[in-house]
Amino acid sequence: MIAHRLSTIRDADVILVMENGAIVEQGSHDDLLAAEGAYARLYASQFAALAV
Repeated sequence: MIAHRLSTIRDADVILVMENGAIVEQGSHDDLLAAEGAYARLYASQFAALAV
């Protein structure tokens, strides 16, 4: 599955994060958030409005 909305893939067993055509991270939603990398930045940007 390819998704731009992270809520769509949140429950996937493994998530692959791509930047510029390369896989830069992989793991579960919780693991990727804990890593504070590309996925965490994308997640924060998509859900920042909900935190207000």
